[in-house]
Amino acid sequence: MLVSAQAVAIQGFEGSFHQSAARRFFGKNVEVLCCSSFRELIKKAGDKKQTSAAVMAIENSIAGSILPNYNLLQSSDLKIVGEVYLPIKQQLLVNPGIQLEDIREVHSHPMAILQCAEFLDQHNWKLVETEDTALSAKHIKQHKSKHIAAIAGKLAAELYELDILVPSIHTQKKNYTRFLVLKRSSEATLLPGANKASITFSTDHSKGSLAKVLSVIAEAGINLSKLQSFPIPGSNWLYSFHADMEFENVNDFNSLIHTLLRYVTELKVYGVYASGNLK
Repeated sequence: MLVSAQAVAIQGFEGSFHQSAARRFFGKNVEVLCCSSFRELIKKAGDKKQTSAAVMAIENSIAGSILPNYNLLQSSDLKIVGEVYLPIKQQLLVNPGIQLEDIREVHSHPMAILQCAEFLDQHNWKLVETEDTALSAKHIKQHKSKHIAAIAGKLAAELYELDILVPSIHTQKKNYTRFLVLKRSSEATLLPGANKASITFSTDHSKGSLAKVLSVIAEAGINLSKLQSFPIPGSNWLYSFHADMEFENVNDFNSLIHTLLRYVTELKVYGVYASGNLK
């Protein structure tokens, strides 16, 4: 698939939840560049000849944080310019005309199969794990499968012209994945409505050093919505910390950063952006 330099890098194939997140942020007509891994996504996102931005999953409301992606972000020159909270709704997809009694196998990503365990336990189908939900949908379309169904999202059904035989087969109905919208540092600008920021910092690891940092954040009237620790490579049980903060005025955040520099040994701002909506 040929794409222009205005494409947005995503992980996975066309019809994936990454593409749905990209459409939610950039609009339905956004052009995407599909990447086979998150590492490739970060690499392509840094190349202005290939992309204008990237959308990368960072955490799920059930499975938790995708820790390797924080490391990829930290080692890159990308900035967070937005976020998307996407409800993960899994559908049972088949080729047109296929009925429930025709199905013998169900193909999908292991996580999607796990998310739909309660529904799948009601049927005596062979479950086949694949590398991607959307790719599973694409394969049953290409092979005109009569006895194989796929678990994927609504967008995959639309793009590959498949029937949604059974909608919303996921067990946990409140399941969201948070995606970060990334741009190169030289092209990242502060957008209107910015009320959230992501940073990483390290302390000298003396007694009470982290507590002091948390107190400074609280005293600034800024809400700490996420705090994640990471081992520092090559150190003996020393940690850095990722923090997401929410505020009403970006000037309050800027003032806090100035104050925090007195209490930390390292600090990097990943981005200041508008908080995503849970809808």
